[in-house]
Amino acid sequence: MKQSISFYDFERAFDDFDRSDNFSREGLRALYDYLEEYEDSTGEELELDVIAICCEFTEFENLDDFWDNYDEDDYPNMQAIEDNTTVIPIPGSDGFIIQDI
Repeated sequence: MKQSISFYDFERAFDDFDRSDNFSREGLRALYDYLEEYEDSTGEELELDVIAICCEFTEFENLDDFWDNYDEDDYPNMQAIEDNTTVIPIPGSDGFIIQDI
């Protein structure tokens, strides 16, 4: 049995699991929109598993923040990152979320 959820429900689930700090509000919105679009384009319904989402996706403020975790020589620019994983841009900022490499 599946249930459709709103962004409010999605955000609340992260609060309930004490994972509010894993993503900014804008990042959480971008992630929600991405997952909704994924469901629409594939026809696959996803289960809301907050812990799995937090393990699978990471938000970065910018490339410098990304390079604190990944080698700049391996990923010198956004194109190199996009060639290796899913990148979800955060509108109105330099931030982005990746599906962990």
